[in-house]
Amino acid sequence: MKRSGLLLAVLVLLFTRTAFAADPIRIGAVFSSTGPASFLGEPEKNSLLMAADSINAAGGILGRQVEIIHYDDETDVNKCVLAVEKLARKDRVSAIVGPTTSGNTLAIMRNMERYGIPLVSCASSDKIVQPVNPWVFKVAPSDNFAIETLLDNILATGAKRIAILTVSDGYGQSGRAGLLSLIPQAGLELVADEVYGPKDTDMTAQLTKIRGLGADATICWGTNPGPAVIARNHKQLGMTTPLYMSHGVASKKFIELAGDAAEGLILPAGRLIVADQIPDGHPQKAMLLDYAAGYTQRFKADVSTFGGHAWDAMLLLKAAIEKAGSDDPKAIRDAMEQVTGLVGTAGIFSFSAEDHGGLDKTAFEVIRIENADWTIVR
Repeated sequence: MKRSGLLLAVLVLLFTRTAFAADPIRIGAVFSSTGPASFLGEPEKNSLLMAADSINAAGGILGRQVEIIHYDDETDVNKCVLAVEKLARKDRVSAIVGPTTSGNTLAIMRNMERYGIPLVSCASSDKIVQPVNPWVFKVAPSDNFAIETLLDNILATGAKRIAILTVSDGYGQSGRAGLLSLIPQAGLELVADEVYGPKDTDMTAQLTKIRGLGADATICWGTNPGPAVIARNHKQLGMTTPLYMSHGVASKKFIELAGDAAEGLILPAGRLIVADQIPDGHPQKAMLLDYAAGYTQRFKADVSTFGGHAWDAMLLLKAAIEKAGSDDPKAIRDAMEQVTGLVGTAGIFSFSAEDHGGLDKTAFEVIRIENADWTIVR
């Protein structure tokens, strides 16, 4: 009886360990797959699923499959809060990727310490990681790095008087704060500080005021559809001074919405949308081309910078889980601060306890829209 009891105990232990090892690693995701920010959220959802499938096909993480549990917040902040609550309390995920927008991220990030679950945001506001929230990381390059890249280009043209036109949401407010700080630091004069609403359909009044103030260049900070409206209004008014856009329009959807008014516009963007134009020896090139080929083949659509953020988030979580040797949320959080030299679509990431963004200014190229496509400004 003793031997049979011992054998039974061993069999139960082996079964338990095998069952545990077979349990998937559950990763939550909240994206704006529908609603005004769907042009950002849909490629993010697609890319995260593609990344998980690729990892699973290669054997998973720590020998376990990855399961993605995704909710669509419909670009609604209240639905985003509820979705994150559900992922944390009901689905018991090990980490969460998203949200898509800065405003939604800022609304939920204060809850992550209470949940004890790490968040990897796909939004870009500097406020997401400054000051550091121990449980919150992001993979989109910070707004200030994009602003510095634009201002370097503007300075090279000899322009002195700058106007800004920013959207009144979380992304626009973050960009506006950076612009107000960095423009005078660059030795430029701010002559107009105009704002528009996310649902506004005509910005000729703001642009007419900017033209009357004699600005040498205008920087528009927002995501679609507003910037496309501004580009069309700028052209309709016959304005010839340069119009710069933020990295929030680094999607072919912007070119589609703006039409021929997009021609000649300049923006900062990651290398994903110009992967074929970067030098062959660049450490990102092979990965960018592989991701782009896989995405276009699977989804029959152009890649966008934003889909790349979700891909990078999954790469970061994979590296952290492997480093931690566990899918325990606290162990993942700790390991994320130790991930360095990670080659992603947005750049080469190096995180630390003091830096939960992991990128610097070198993540950006200056891009001009030519012939309805992207071209690196040399």
